Amino acid sequence: MKKKTNIIIFPLAIMGVLIILTIKCKKEDDEKPIETGTVTDIEGNFYKTVKIGSQWWMAENLKTTRYNDSTTIPLVTDSATWFNLNTPGYCWYNNDSSVYKDTYGALYNWYTVNTGKLAPIGWHIPTNDEWTILINYLGGKDVAGGKMKETGTVHWESPNIEATNESGFTALPGGDRENVIGWDSGFEFAGIRVIGTWWTATEYVTTCAWTRHLFSYGPYVGEWDNFKVAGMSVRCVRD
Repeated sequence: MKKKTNIIIFPLAIMGVLIILTIKCKKEDDEKPIETGTVTDIEGNFYKTVKIGSQWWMAENLKTTRYNDSTTIPLVTDSATWFNLNTPGYCWYNNDSSVYKDTYGALYNWYTVNTGKLAPIGWHIPTNDEWTILINYLGGKDVAGGKMKETGTVHWESPNIEATNESGFTALPGGDRENVIGWDSGFEFAGIRVIGTWWTATEYVTTCAWTRHLFSYGPYVGEWDNFKVAGMSVRCVRD
């Protein structure tokens, strides 16, 4: 009888040790610090970076006014002029760099993105597929936004639902510049503190390209096609 008891207790003890080791390993994985770094653009603007899965992302929106070959990107302030662009251009939200540049970065049209010279050397504008890799790593489009948004309501409008920023991406709601009233109205500024909009490097059709969007009112990540002339934020990913 004693021998039989020992036979039962031994495997139970082994199982207990394995469970403890599994819990410990999982806890260590969960507590693994976020890997971060920095990158500087051609103008000397300094950006925080973060490793998410196998990708290195900027943790701030791009704000350069020059390409990586030092040539100047056209600044376009007039709404009607912006509306008629089919060439590169950038602006600041509400044409006010003193208020919006440092926090939210610049708004670029897709023609600027498509030059291949907007990102710092060694980095590039992410394709739609590269955005998908990021979103899937963070659990999919229904929840990933919460893990990407900066927490609190200093920059995001309340309630900034489910924002944890556990990825370190620190997404900010820089709004956009597009036709919010009607096609003939020109392209106006909208959405600051409510929505973050980012270009991908992937064309959809001749006049449109793929974009990604985050919102103050939920953790969802939007994937839409937008007119290339729209003004949106840019994040870069390392080559």
